[in-house]
Amino acid sequence: MVSVTILGASGRMGGALIRAIRNFSNDITLAAAVDKAGLPCIGMDSGTIAGIQPNGIAVTDDLDAAVKACDVVIDFTFHTAVQATAPVVAKYKKGYVLGTTGLTAEEEALVAEVVKVAPVVRSPNMSLGVNLLFSLVNQAAALLNEGYDAEIIEIHHKHKKDAPSGTALGLAKALAEGRNVNLDDVVCYGRQGMSEEERDPKTIAIHAVRGGDVVGDHTVIFAADGERVELTHKASSRESFAGGALKAAIWMAGKEPGVYSMKDVLNIQ
Repeated sequence: MVSVTILGASGRMGGALIRAIRNFSNDITLAAAVDKAGLPCIGMDSGTIAGIQPNGIAVTDDLDAAVKACDVVIDFTFHTAVQATAPVVAKYKKGYVLGTTGLTAEEEALVAEVVKVAPVVRSPNMSLGVNLLFSLVNQAAALLNEGYDAEIIEIHHKHKKDAPSGTALGLAKALAEGRNVNLDDVVCYGRQGMSEEERDPKTIAIHAVRGGDVVGDHTVIFAADGERVELTHKASSRESFAGGALKAAIWMAGKEPGVYSMKDVLNIQ
């Protein structure tokens, strides 16, 4: 059985992960639940905070002890927390499931140190559906190239801080790879003002919408004269993300140090 430490235990994803462990009771166990010092959740039962029966695991701010106690650390916290977390994960050579996006160059360098000594599963989105969508978009982009304009629209709740979402960027990268182009050369983030020229057909555009309590909707549009193909994924809860992260934690048992993706975990070719 794999034991996990969940970071950001009082957050939306932290709660979803703690609840999801009930569905993997024969394969995974909660070793520790961590959150920031000074929060009112410290010392409280993590099951209670997640809205389920008490599980006997109190939320702690002792990151070092929590990482030492587990097999795998699951991290969906804000990117700045990686500065404290990654060195401790590397110190104890623990598996690292990292769903946090928007890392700075300094934070990426810290994760690279973990990769040297332990397996790391990274993905902008851990759900089976979204990772299948990455693959479908890549295939569609190769076929729907000349004559098809590519646009990505993502919608998230009003509390989300980063834009565009990591998933939208992942879809854009899959699209660019399918078309055999460098994303940085063709990406467009929204539009404003009057353009003297029509849309550049090489452009891959990403549009971010924020509002309400939307968990996450992503649509990739391939629009041509006379037809339009749309590939869409809509998340109605965070349970699919949590389930994918726990599958990743179980999968990485015994894996060599290195960086892996959810395609590896889910065996998506």
